[in-house]
Amino acid sequence: MVTAGDFKNGLTIEFEGNIYQIIEFQHVKPGKGAAFVKNIKSGGVVEKTFRPTEKFENAHIERKEMQYLYNDGELFYFMDNETFDQIALGPDVIGDSLKFVKENENVTIVSHAGNAFQVEPPISVELLVTECEPGEKGNTAQGATKPCIVETGAQVMVPLFVNEGDTLKIDTRTGEYSSRV
Repeated sequence: MVTAGDFKNGLTIEFEGNIYQIIEFQHVKPGKGAAFVKNIKSGGVVEKTFRPTEKFENAHIERKEMQYLYNDGELFYFMDNETFDQIALGPDVIGDSLKFVKENENVTIVSHAGNAFQVEPPISVELLVTECEPGEKGNTAQGATKPCIVETGAQVMVPLFVNEGDTLKIDTRTGEYSSRV
């Protein structure tokens, strides 16, 4: 059990039947400090005011590295790297998290009480450019970009010097081009 007076950034609690993570808190005297909390399952951020004596259950979040195997059209399959057990997750859990992830790459599965609710891709990935218009030199300002399609089917804005067949390093948090490999 944790009280609202013990809040700190990153703490996860069970509240109103959901799992929340404290993003930012403000202790105000006399005792009605607000906290910005993020619903971990839905991703929404709300501001709530808590009494300092309110008690909450700690939510134990488990992060496990698993290998992304394949998508059969309906479900996405993952394998535990230690036990070789497989799990299948639906598109509601996956969302856009596998946009830059190839088959057989490792991802982190985030779960609470045995229920997976989020997939975290690696921070950066290296992907081959499969479709890209040639870059035109000329009337371009500094930092001109063009759209390219990478091997996972995702579109990335890249500098004009990138060509089809190049391998790119992409930051999965922002979906932006980092460098050519």
